[in-house]
Amino acid sequence: MGDVAGLRVGHETRIGAGWLSGTTVVLAPEGGMVAGVDVRGGGPGTRETDLLDPRASVDRVHAVVFSGGSAYGLAAASGVADVLGERGIGLTVGTAPGEVVPIVPSAVVFDLGRGGDFTRRPGLAEGAAAARAALAAEPGTAVPLGALGAGTGTVAGGLKGGIGSASAVLSSGAIVAALVVLNAHGTCVDPETGEPLAARLLAPGDVRLRRPDPAEARAWDAPGVLPPTVVQNTTLGLVATDLTLTKAQCTKLAGVGQDGLARAIDPAHTLFDGDTLFGASTATRPAPDLTLHYELLDAAARCVSRAVVRALLAAGSVTTSGGSWPGYADVFPSAVR
Repeated sequence: MGDVAGLRVGHETRIGAGWLSGTTVVLAPEGGMVAGVDVRGGGPGTRETDLLDPRASVDRVHAVVFSGGSAYGLAAASGVADVLGERGIGLTVGTAPGEVVPIVPSAVVFDLGRGGDFTRRPGLAEGAAAARAALAAEPGTAVPLGALGAGTGTVAGGLKGGIGSASAVLSSGAIVAALVVLNAHGTCVDPETGEPLAARLLAPGDVRLRRPDPAEARAWDAPGVLPPTVVQNTTLGLVATDLTLTKAQCTKLAGVGQDGLARAIDPAHTLFDGDTLFGASTATRPAPDLTLHYELLDAAARCVSRAVVRALLAAGSVTTSGGSWPGYADVFPSAVR
């Protein structure tokens, strides 16, 4: 995500004393970014996504917020807005300095109780801390991967989930990048072979991955389907580019990103997930022609799939009083050795 010039990412991670959760903020460059959204899961938790409708008047957003805590975690976005507002970052609504309203669409994952205490969930303080971390980050800094920020308490088909990121350079030199918070009801792993479902889409520089030892795949106790009354998932993400796009085109970018989720998670977009992807443009390069736009959308879907795999591979095993979730590398060590 840091490969898209101007974007900065900040995490607040809470682990221990009943905590296993956090918040992640993607901060727009000065002046904001154009954005759209695509929601396909059956149980989403979101804020300010209606503003991203191409028919809505707001043209730019100032940050995108991802948080744990299910619906409680939406409060983290208010903490982000407070910090940005204090710095004069936002939509100008008055004549005096500082009279702004930050536009911070957000979405949440379910991780309640995974640290052992159901009441330990992100709020104003965690959102503010993540916003300050994003403001302090150097532009172009690589995004840390694994169990941190909004990915701290996430799981993926019985394995530990986390934060993943991937990017690509288009033929024009333009950049597209994806950030994913992996917290899926479905599996990201082929139960027969132990390979990540989207392993074939990894780029040469992503990670060195081998086909797992068949004995490891046979020993893996693949999770069954959760009871239909349990809603404990949701994968989130942002796909961003430096090409100039309209809100409608950003919405399409997000929608194609959802196809990337479907390649990497089986099944995706279930009744038990609130799968939500944002699309964003920093508008620092000219608008693409039809050929480049096709290339952009193809790369966007691939980046999301790669980000899912990278999240899975980067997240280590976690055990708390709320449960135990093994990391992919611990279950299939021969794949990453």
